[in-house]
Amino acid sequence: MKVGIVGLPNVGKSTIFNALTNANIPANNYPFCTIDPNVGSVIVQDERLDIINKYIPTDKIIPTSIEFVDIAGLVKGASKGEGLGNQFLSHIRNIDVMVQLIRCFDNNDITHVEGDIDPIRDIQIIETELIIKDLESVEKKINKVTKQAKSGDKQAIFEQSILTKILNHLNEGTMLNQIIFENNELDYLSTLFLLTNKPSIYIANIGENDIESQSNDYSKKVEQYANQYQSQFLTLCGNIEMEISNLNKIEQIDYLSMYNLDSSGLDKLIQTAYSMLGLKTFFTAGTQEIKAWTIKAGYTAPQAAGVIHTDFERGFIKAEIYTVNDLEKYQSELSLKNSGKIRQEGKDYIVKDGDVIFFKFNV
Repeated sequence: MKVGIVGLPNVGKSTIFNALTNANIPANNYPFCTIDPNVGSVIVQDERLDIINKYIPTDKIIPTSIEFVDIAGLVKGASKGEGLGNQFLSHIRNIDVMVQLIRCFDNNDITHVEGDIDPIRDIQIIETELIIKDLESVEKKINKVTKQAKSGDKQAIFEQSILTKILNHLNEGTMLNQIIFENNELDYLSTLFLLTNKPSIYIANIGENDIESQSNDYSKKVEQYANQYQSQFLTLCGNIEMEISNLNKIEQIDYLSMYNLDSSGLDKLIQTAYSMLGLKTFFTAGTQEIKAWTIKAGYTAPQAAGVIHTDFERGFIKAEIYTVNDLEKYQSELSLKNSGKIRQEGKDYIVKDGDVIFFKFNV
């Protein structure tokens, strides 16, 4: 699963990506510093791994992760190829969640591509380019489907109806992620990989002076905009996040307490993105390794086993399951077993977030 960071040039995308991944990519004061997308795997912090390890000592702990992609800054006319825009827009097509980073700080030393700070204008520039690009894609698709629909092809008629609905919304300047579609429409919509259909997180990149209040006049406008469209909203300070990323866990806690914060902005971003992707975490635990595994919500026990190895799914027999909460309460697997807290589940069991599973299989 990939989370893409998008926005205008010089809003702090590369700084945030560096803080997330410690990738040390360039973060300079000129447009198109990033041309090819930078991709980094980011650990999802999960205290449940430490809880499991407290009662099941192990040689190795392996957390789960999400991929973040730093996509080059878009500008007006990107959909028409301005500033290598077509290339950058194609990178957005391959992500699952779009993080739109908006500059909400004043700094005369960092040039704004539009000349001044106006967060809503900046959002609208990005979203207009996405809409224009999707209009091109949908119009091409309609032309193709219409020819098939004229012959009475039922599937083509169905697709033509949905595409026309999509086209109307785009022509009104509406992002598709703001529209409610029927389930059968959603299934077809997902096959189109349209840019404006990506779930979005709006992030206000604020200055260091606004850390304690976690807001300023600029960020309040972004928050209002996000709330208007029932989208996720977060604030963070790129420079502060960079400093935090270079500290160990204990130092991070002390640093955050200086600003009366309980977690970093990037930790909140990672958790929000993970949740928006509809992901769940289950665990496998033993003396050699404790590992967190990522699955989609609704996965059955055999499907979850298949994430570990396809042979596990193919030869699935049953799963022995308990929860992290029960392990913390009973403090050992033996106590869990004696208390009847280890369940045996079959092929129809839907894996829940926080399950600790031992799979039995035969191939």
